[in-house]
Amino acid sequence: MNIRSLTADDEPTIAQAGQVLFGAMRGHTLAWPDLSSAVEEVRASVEEERISLVAMEAERVVGWIAGERQYDGNVYELHPLAVAPEAQGRGIGRALVEAFEAEARAAGARTIWLGTDDEDGRTSLAGRDLYPDPLAALSGIQNRGRHPFEFYLRCNRLEAVPARLNHLFSLAFQASHAAHDLW
Repeated sequence: MNIRSLTADDEPTIAQAGQVLFGAMRGHTLAWPDLSSAVEEVRASVEEERISLVAMEAERVVGWIAGERQYDGNVYELHPLAVAPEAQGRGIGRALVEAFEAEARAAGARTIWLGTDDEDGRTSLAGRDLYPDPLAALSGIQNRGRHPFEFYLRCNRLEAVPARLNHLFSLAFQASHAAHDLW
């Protein structure tokens, strides 16, 4: 497997990456309801100030990751990451995340962030009212169906594990107030 940048003039690879995105996310999200919307997402990822990488085995796309530059280049949002269902569990996603991190770092980023949701009930938080204490709810999260949040935990790409979130957010809150006092 090799990982390389995706470019706007590589329409066959864009189409394959769209197929990977659509296949990996089918049944889990409404974001890409059909193949054409997935291909358009990939096509948009090759615009300026974005990172778009594909994992290739021979001439076949087996994974795709993209992200967008934000906050004057100090931050990149990782969105999305997709690995072909038949290729999952082989380290392709982890390799794509590592390559994305290297590209973002080379572009001057200091932080990468990602968001996740649960449209199809794969975590214990689906359908629950998380308020008034979302951090307490998050501290007990359970994976009920290969939700991607556990992938990022296994990659050691999250600064905190759910059981420590209340303490860490408390420290972050205190630190932000201390920094505010300095201004």
